[in-house]
Amino acid sequence: MGDSAAHQVLIAGSIAAFTVDLLVYPLDTIKTRIQSQDYQDVYASQKQHSAIKGTLGIQPPKAALFRGLYQGIGSVIFATLPAAGVFFYTYESSKSFLSKTLPTSIPTPFTHSLASAGAELASCLVLTPAEVIKQNAQVLQRSTTSDGKPKSTSLEALNMLRHSPDGVWRRLFSGYTALVARNLPFTALQFPLFERVRRRIWEVRDRNRGKGSEQERSLVETGFVTGLSAAVSGSLAAFVTTPTDVVKTRMMLAAGGKQQPESTSGFQVAKEIVRERGIRGLFRGGALRTAWAAFGSGLYLGSYEVAKVWLKKE
Repeated sequence: MGDSAAHQVLIAGSIAAFTVDLLVYPLDTIKTRIQSQDYQDVYASQKQHSAIKGTLGIQPPKAALFRGLYQGIGSVIFATLPAAGVFFYTYESSKSFLSKTLPTSIPTPFTHSLASAGAELASCLVLTPAEVIKQNAQVLQRSTTSDGKPKSTSLEALNMLRHSPDGVWRRLFSGYTALVARNLPFTALQFPLFERVRRRIWEVRDRNRGKGSEQERSLVETGFVTGLSAAVSGSLAAFVTTPTDVVKTRMMLAAGGKQQPESTSGFQVAKEIVRERGIRGLFRGGALRTAWAAFGSGLYLGSYEVAKVWLKKE
């Protein structure tokens, strides 16, 4: 990949990441709170709390689940832009390299899966510290300074990690394996399916419009086809990988000291969740995550492809 193309991919990936983060972040915050171990005590509905604590005369905070939906957004924007650039640059480069290097007998979906896996390993190195800070910030009860101004939840979460006896860097990267364990199967499922669905849609479109129609694709049409393909593939991949997402959330919240599981092993954390809530506990927040992934993936890859095509034309 040439320097000009590389810069275009980096810019397009950053634009897509920034757009999606701002729009779907509230859904991610709600999902994190639903998956947290404190959900029943802190974020359950007024009716649930009244049933549990009504006899004690304790009134729960109103709509706590929906307060501060953008808590921790700063750390994510700071890291997601370079992480997205790293992912797309690695993915596009790997896909091109593998297509030329691997034997032609190798199925194309395997090539796409391999390229997306390498890209995910690289981007997770950039994203993990921000993800740990973000998820701990999302479950903090917001406090104020002496003059009544709200404190930065991202900085509060970082301070919690800094005072950990394990050391701040170990805590910040404590969720790397859990993040990779979630993202690798997600991208390995999503991208081959995404490429296949998109190629199929374009084939039908080009066949109906006749020869030379490939050069007539508008930016709006490109964004729609790419977004639809990404929404279908992303929603399926999100539902299948929900259990690993729940485990990742628990492990990252434990890094901030908010929750302390009996073990730092992902398998042991999964066993604890099953013991607490059964198999359904591993799919907590699954419906929300599936809807969020459909919307987010469609917008993410759709805006990425539009930005890339537009930059190429420019």
